[in-house]
Amino acid sequence: MQRAYYTEEIRKFCKSSPNEILGEIVRYNEFALELKQRNTWLSEIVILQKALFGFCDGSIALEYTVPRIGKRIDAVLSLGGVICLIEFKIGETVYLKHSEEQVVDYALDLKYFHKESHFRKILPILVCTEAPDHINEITEDEDSVYSVVRANKKNLQAILKWITSEVKGEPFSFLDWINSQYMPTPTIIEAAQALYRGHDVREISRSDSEAYNLSLTSDAINRIIDQSKAKGEKSICFITGVPGAGKTLAGLNIASTRHNFNENEHAVFLSGNGPLVFVLREALARDEYERSGHTVRKGVAKKKASAFIQNVHHFRDDALKSNTAPIERVTVFDEAQRAWTKHQTAKFMAERGRHHWDMSEPEFLISVMDRHKDWAVIICLVGGGQEINTGEAGLPEWFSALRTKFSHWKVYMSKQISEDEYVRGVPLDEQLKGMQSQSLEKLHLAVSLRSFRSERVSAFIKALLDVDVGVAQQLYSEIAPSYPILLTRDLQTAQNWVRSKARGSERYGIVASSGARRLQSHGIWVQCKIKTEDWFLNGKNDVRSSFFLEDTATEFDIQGLEIDWTIVAWDADYRIENDTFAPYSFLGTSWRKINKADNRLYLKNAYRVLLTRARQGMVIFIPQGNGDDITRKPIFYDSTYEYLRNLGITEI
Repeated sequence: MQRAYYTEEIRKFCKSSPNEILGEIVRYNEFALELKQRNTWLSEIVILQKALFGFCDGSIALEYTVPRIGKRIDAVLSLGGVICLIEFKIGETVYLKHSEEQVVDYALDLKYFHKESHFRKILPILVCTEAPDHINEITEDEDSVYSVVRANKKNLQAILKWITSEVKGEPFSFLDWINSQYMPTPTIIEAAQALYRGHDVREISRSDSEAYNLSLTSDAINRIIDQSKAKGEKSICFITGVPGAGKTLAGLNIASTRHNFNENEHAVFLSGNGPLVFVLREALARDEYERSGHTVRKGVAKKKASAFIQNVHHFRDDALKSNTAPIERVTVFDEAQRAWTKHQTAKFMAERGRHHWDMSEPEFLISVMDRHKDWAVIICLVGGGQEINTGEAGLPEWFSALRTKFSHWKVYMSKQISEDEYVRGVPLDEQLKGMQSQSLEKLHLAVSLRSFRSERVSAFIKALLDVDVGVAQQLYSEIAPSYPILLTRDLQTAQNWVRSKARGSERYGIVASSGARRLQSHGIWVQCKIKTEDWFLNGKNDVRSSFFLEDTATEFDIQGLEIDWTIVAWDADYRIENDTFAPYSFLGTSWRKINKADNRLYLKNAYRVLLTRARQGMVIFIPQGNGDDITRKPIFYDSTYEYLRNLGITEI
């Protein structure tokens, strides 16, 4: 892909004929050239030549491609060491908010994911050609991304001269900038859309040397699939990783690249995470609907997306109807640690008339793929310490099924799978006894891509929940400068903070534990079920969206997903007592201590999920409590607040 359709020094650009420049753009245009697009480009060229006339130095790029999502920036200018991004709205008479967000999104994308832009000053400009003059201010954020400057076709030259007189940057090579490495960390929604459009994971994932890269993990899995297919073997792979490391993205990439109907493969992505399935399907359908110019009906787009991302329970129910092998040869099980135990599966089956069920969900799912006479591959995406619901088996149930019933399957995993979050106290050697297992380091994703501002967030959250004070304090001091984590006892302060931090279309919202029943007095009602598609995808003018900070997402709504900025509302269900966390559930009119080991673990994991959902930063809200309410005594909250303060978390 040509990074920019046209690149030149500004002096030469101004001396060239508009048709000559247009011809260069058209040469690299990958799509059919419509008259409207041709006229738009000509208008932009003429406006820019007039505005840049007299500038002696600098360079220009037209139609610069953002690799992650395939969008193009209308114009990029290098002026006085400053990168100016220009978004044109030809014929527009007003400065629309979503247009401003668009060019700010471009600026933020370059700042964080484009290597040569990390230390540059970036200034976004919105040019609405027929809009009135606007009184602009030049405001620089701490990361050297400036606020939007608004211009029209008549005053663009004056505004550019004003910018170059007010903002000075370090000189740099524009050619190096154009060809710079691009290392994006997309949201899972953006990633799914890009893969669905046919992008390669290398275009949309980080490629730095600090972590095992997603493309390397995908390559390792593809080699196992090819080997299994060639030798007629059955293989199961466990991809592990810290929260936000890209396990779901790796699975989506495998499902999309191995979706080869004509090659007897037919891969599918399966998830038991209902909210994740609903959100991704809706996002894919909306994206296709918009990209088609509304020519593809939404219903058709949703049906197509449903074939790519399926609910694992539908796969299970179909397999119960017959004993034949499924069409799928490669199945990706997302959040495999949440598969049910034998007891939970039997209970579910009994409700449906199958009273003598004696298999766990992992055993049944493997048995379905084992129906193939020759080869099959299962890819399990496993989050350590992510079991959050009654009856979720964790990794040991998969190993038990393989050891006792499917020892002919080859097992691939990384050595990190021996950590306690995965094996739950049972030595790995014991669990793998008698199995054909092989360790592959590339099957573990060790660095969080979600919190791209700092890679140590997940480690900090682990230390926080383990009450490992010294480690948590050290990690917080390392991540705080780049990944803000703050603490407050005032909900309005928390709301103001996330609103102030979000720029462009960055999403913010409020999350809380499903057991946080006494936050209702603050308007945080976790019992009210949200529609996740609306909460994650709808805009700032929709009261159902996360932006309104009215509806609250629980761990069940947000596991596997993420947003940019979160308010984590912390209730008395998980509080510090005697220097450790004590789990409670609210029953009737009072808090009851949780004694069952599994339920204690589920609550700890619920807070692990909530505290690792923010890509860029979070504020933790812990109420003051109320001495007149026996369910909200200040002592229930104060100890937790003091513990977090002692870790060094800054108060606001």
